[in-house]
Amino acid sequence: MLSVSVNEAIRRELLHRWQQLAISVGQKVAFNTGNSASEDLLNDLQGHPHAFVLACVMDRQINAERAWLIPYSLRQRLGRFDFCYLAELPVERFLAAFSDQPPLHRFPEVMAKNAYAAIHHIRGEYCGDASRIWSDCPSSALLVLRFLGFQGAGPKIATMAANILVRDFHVPVSDKYSIDISPDVQVRRVFTRLGLIRDKASDQELSYTARAMNPDYPGIFDLAAWDVGRTWCHPKKPDCGHCCLSSVCPAGETPT
Repeated sequence: MLSVSVNEAIRRELLHRWQQLAISVGQKVAFNTGNSASEDLLNDLQGHPHAFVLACVMDRQINAERAWLIPYSLRQRLGRFDFCYLAELPVERFLAAFSDQPPLHRFPEVMAKNAYAAIHHIRGEYCGDASRIWSDCPSSALLVLRFLGFQGAGPKIATMAANILVRDFHVPVSDKYSIDISPDVQVRRVFTRLGLIRDKASDQELSYTARAMNPDYPGIFDLAAWDVGRTWCHPKKPDCGHCCLSSVCPAGETPT
């Protein structure tokens, strides 16, 4: 493991990168779908909060950009996307919409059932208003727990959803202690090459490393590390010379 002083230097650089990527209050959140209408739908937390929730539930074993596009594609295939309409549809309509060519997801049947279950979970637990998941200024633990209540949503999805709401949408919460870093492949690679965690470290080691670095808000490192992984720290042929962390990264030109 790196020394405390080196860890602090890495911490500062990650926080600096986060500040560069931070979204101001009122600014549209970029989901990078390549479709402005789909991004407008995801940003409509007042009128269509279930769109954001469904997109988060869809983010499994596919690129995030493809998952973010699913609510809009589902609206196109179903003809409407208002919650009351979706809540009255039989599961067969979801299955057909997900399975039409091209399929909306790598696992269309499983994710169609998860989308159907998500709509009915919102109707049953939140009176048909998905914004009630976060509108009461919950603790970060409660916010994550509420996302864990959705079929198919594990810790990675739950923490990601909570983090986007707090970090990008500036949804108020009573604390940020329980918003952990996501065990994403990009984040894991960057933390490993920075020497912060061991090769093939467990999700728990990754989470607790981030907690040790920033106990009040461990998930603050998530976006910066993910961005570095997507932009420079590639699995093969990383662009170390242009990476914003090059001055503090011990991997250099020979990443592990």
